[in-house]
Amino acid sequence: MKQTTITDAKNGLSSLIDTVRSGESVLITDRGVPVAVIGPVSGDAHSSGRLARLERSGVVHRGSGPTPLALLSTPGPRPLARASAVGVLLDERASGR
Repeated sequence: MKQTTITDAKNGLSSLIDTVRSGESVLITDRGVPVAVIGPVSGDAHSSGRLARLERSGVVHRGSGPTPLALLSTPGPRPLARASAVGVLLDERASGR
């Protein structure tokens, strides 16, 4: 559980609310004495917290139908015979990206 003072909670309320939306509770103290606990409304942090915020900003889109099971059983693409993940990483580091 995160702990903060009344002054810090007042000055950083937006950040505090984001913390609560992500599922964490916050203890608010007044001169070291606990006075309040702010926590998420529901136990499911993903349904109303971070995922909803990402969806509103257009970063992710929730699926609307059932998961196609055939897709899950299909093997992924195969790398080329000479492909090397380490080689690609070293090339990126050398190019400064």
